[in-house]
Amino acid sequence: MTDQAAVLETNAAFYRAFEKKDLEAMAAVWSQGSASVCVHPGRDVLRGWEQVKTSWTGIFRNTKYLEIDTTVIKVEVTGSLAYVVLVETVLQVAGGRQNRATSIATNIFEYMGDRWYLVHHHGSPVMS
Repeated sequence: MTDQAAVLETNAAFYRAFEKKDLEAMAAVWSQGSASVCVHPGRDVLRGWEQVKTSWTGIFRNTKYLEIDTTVIKVEVTGSLAYVVLVETVLQVAGGRQNRATSIATNIFEYMGDRWYLVHHHGSPVMS
């Protein structure tokens, strides 16, 4: 498997964990270090795995249903770092309400040990 294919597989695993609201699978994708960063659309910066994990725990707990469609725009791999730029459309049912939001996201991965880990996720809302 090429590095680009491996990065895209890790990226897909991130969105599967997100869609299935599977915290264990999410933890397997993310770097568990203090350098991890997550910016959910319209939210503040979360630094370190503990803050990132807490945010996903809350999202999963408060969401009844998730459906996510992604369209990859660009993939780049340079040495032990890689990034994926994509459009993500999230259908979320929470609190009895249905919300569909489209974001431009950048996911940054680092190769550590023998695999790629997500170290940075940043989603910016697309205003319609």
